[in-house]
Parts: sequence; C-alpha cells; structure tokens
Amino acid sequence: MPKYKSNIGFSDCWSSVGEVTFYHRDGVCFWKKRAHPEFPGTLSQMEAQSVHLRALQAWRTLDPLTQEQWNMLALTVQSHRPPFKNDHHITGHNLFVSGYHGFAQLGNEHLPVPRAFEELPVVYCSYHSASVVEGDTLSLKLRVQLDRCPNPSRYRLAVRLQLTTPGSGRRPGYLRSFVAQENCTSNNCMVEVLVPGYKDIWDLDLQEYQVHMRYLLLDSETGYRNIFKKKSFLMSL
Repeated sequence: MPKYKSNIGFSDCWSSVGEVTFYHRDGVCFWKKRAHPEFPGTLSQMEAQSVHLRALQAWRTLDPLTQEQWNMLALTVQSHRPPFKNDHHITGHNLFVSGYHGFAQLGNEHLPVPRAFEELPVVYCSYHSASVVEGDTLSLKLRVQLDRCPNPSRYRLAVRLQLTTPGSGRRPGYLRSFVAQENCTSNNCMVEVLVPGYKDIWDLDLQEYQVHMRYLLLDSETGYRNIFKKKSFLMSL
C-alpha cells in the first residue's frame, strides 16, 4: 500500500475520511481505499457490534457531571493510537466504553462507575497442553505469570485465537475472542480457555495445529485492560 507523504498542512493522518483510510504499520503511515464489505459479519462479530452500540447508548444516558468525571479521569491515560505523543490522552468517552466492553467480555455487562485507570500487571503467557472435551470443545491450558502482582485474583486472561495448519502465518481477520474460565489464582497459575466448535470455526480437523494468539488481562474490578501481546505455538491433540 502507498505511504502517506507528510506536508505543511498535515504531518500525520489516521482513521478514515471520504473514500480513503489511513493506517499505521511499524510507525509508518499508509493509506488505502476505504472498504465497503457486503458481508455483515459472523455471529460473534455482530454480537460484539451490539455490545459496542449498547456502550455508546449507555454513555449518552449519563448526566453531564458524571461525563465530566470520566473526562477528568481520562486526562492521565495515554492513548496507544496515533498521534504517538506523550501528552496525547484518551477521552472520558473512550475510558467509559473500555470499561463497558471489559465487563461485557467478563460476562458481567453493566454500567461502569468512574474509576481511575491503574496500570495492569505485566503478564506472560505460555502454552501448557490441550485436549478435546464434550466432543467438539477445545480445552486449552495456558500458564499465566504476573510480575509482582499483589492481587492476582483481580485479573482474568483474555485471548484472541486463530487455529491453522502447521507453519501457516497469522491472519488477523480469522482471530476469535475467548476468555479464561476463571480469574488468576496466583502470580504463576494455570488457566483454562474453552473454544466450543473449534473445528467449525476455522474449518479444520487436524491432529496438530498452528496457534496464533493475542493475549491480555482484564481487570474484573474496573473492566479495563492492558495492551495485548502476541504468541504463536504448535498444539497437538
């Protein structure tokens, strides 16, 4: 895709305008023609969109004083989207929607109350084992290590997975979201992620899979999350 060339009027661009979408890869800005897909999305994608629409509606129901509380709390939360500047922060709306989405992902969808963002602990995740339960559900066991966390039971692992043939590369559009069955129990613990109908999701029935994974932590008290990490590994059944 062509690179965006900065000029006197605009040093950087992001998001979409008209028929053009700007995006960043490795700190470089590119542009492409804006997509207009006819396919409405998978069932899980439409459910995620429904949650987002409810989050937007919930924000509109807040009184101005509560919205201002969220705005003040967001002043110290640095954005992880362009422009990548230390003094660039998110909005109260962003912080509210993040909390709403996190609670929904934890199976506890409700209206979040204003809470300051606290840095989540550094997390490392590694593959342990896998098996098939109840005929068509993949049980994925992952080891989670938290860096000097005083309250590990506050956090739960969330992952986005793609299963493919061994040696095949990652395709972000094929990642699907899942959450560990329980919160962490210690700074070094095992968690289980269940993937119902895993063969049908990726249309593969193999004895060995290449697994591409993004993982992060969800804070069960605030709904907030940290930045995801990537990991790939081979999995045998």
